Amino acid sequence: MNAAVTEILPAEAVSAPVLAADLARRHVADIVVSLNEYEAAFVATVLLELPRALAADVLDQPELSRMAAILKAMPLDRAVGLIEEMSADRAADLFRYDLSEPERHRFVAKLDAATKAELVCLLAYPEHSAGAIMTTEFVSVPDDWTVARTLEHVRTVERSRETVYAIYVVDPEIGTLRQAVSLRRLIAAEPGAPVGSAAARREPVSVSPLTDREEVARLIAKYNLLAVPVVDEKQCVLGIVTVDDVIDAMIAETTEDVHKLGGMEALGLPYREIGFFSMIHKRAGWLSVLLLGEMLTASVLQHYEGALEKAIVLTLFIPLIMSSGGNSGSQATSLIIRALALRELAPGDWWRVALRELPTGVTLGAILGAIGFVRVVLWQKLGFYDYGEHWLLVAATVGAALLGIVTFGSLTGSMLPFVMTRLGFDPASASAPFVATLVDVSGLAIYFSIASLILSGTLL
Repeated sequence: MNAAVTEILPAEAVSAPVLAADLARRHVADIVVSLNEYEAAFVATVLLELPRALAADVLDQPELSRMAAILKAMPLDRAVGLIEEMSADRAADLFRYDLSEPERHRFVAKLDAATKAELVCLLAYPEHSAGAIMTTEFVSVPDDWTVARTLEHVRTVERSRETVYAIYVVDPEIGTLRQAVSLRRLIAAEPGAPVGSAAARREPVSVSPLTDREEVARLIAKYNLLAVPVVDEKQCVLGIVTVDDVIDAMIAETTEDVHKLGGMEALGLPYREIGFFSMIHKRAGWLSVLLLGEMLTASVLQHYEGALEKAIVLTLFIPLIMSSGGNSGSQATSLIIRALALRELAPGDWWRVALRELPTGVTLGAILGAIGFVRVVLWQKLGFYDYGEHWLLVAATVGAALLGIVTFGSLTGSMLPFVMTRLGFDPASASAPFVATLVDVSGLAIYFSIASLILSGTLL
């Protein structure tokens, strides 16, 4: 059957064996894309028709939707068998994130002792740590083995290991990590030579199981590694974190940060899978907080009600003033949050950032202030609008207000992520909407204060 056809046919129009036969000829990633279009019960039937190793490989893919529902739709013994075939880190993710307590207990009770022990080990580590995303399926050999014996061992265990591109050489007696050998160097080495002779003459890069996954990603990128070993306090290898696991983890981390930057809680699930009430719960809280913040805008306007009655022309520029301050603050916040995430900045660098953002804010404010000033002058001269006999002072007020508000917005937006970090919160919580709301309120106060100084004795 044509691949394009099977992807769009409804479940009732194609049988599970026919679809499975077609999918078995395709790449695992393409199988996942196709199966995500069907209901969980039908997907479970299709997976049971696939070869067991291929079905486990499909379940290993993070992109597969509704994995818990799919496994629950299978006979218990078949589902448990597939879980035992999955990679240890992916199975741990299943039990950590996807299964609720009743199903978790039901599956664990049927798992074999080895799989159960691996899951207990991995689930004991904090969620965002190296230990939580590592796999225990790696290749390690004693340092007294030869290259030929090591290659033979790799051939023997290859199917049961997540990756064989890095081989870890350990002390034969106490199991401490000595060296890391790439498969490429191993193949090129003399068969009778000690395995350690094929390793690069440098200390292997390793992390502890409690290392944050963002730090693991930074090390893998810095040293161009395919995997990094996770070692305990005695330098014994507990597992490895592979580059694909880091990519999956960082995609999840970035998605979470983007949600927070948008002024909401992280969804934690794909958009199509999250329920209506969960969506409301994730979004309503921050929207309510932002609304309460914006209510302060009304309080500021009430405070300057007398000035507005005397110079109604000032109200024309309120949207311009508020948006410019919010935009400058959001820009600065986004830049600093990303720099903190990439470790380009440390929490102690706040004063360096302040010294840089202050002149940057002044310069940007001067540019926008000049544009605002020219706009008022042009509209007055070209007859588009009459700002009254004191139009030049109005133009000066708008220009000076933009200078002050953009400067304040840039400085406030750049400092807020550092404040959040110091308070123990995720810097991404200093979201663009939050900064915009804060700068809106303070921006109005700056605007009317400057107007009072410039227009005092004329319009005010």
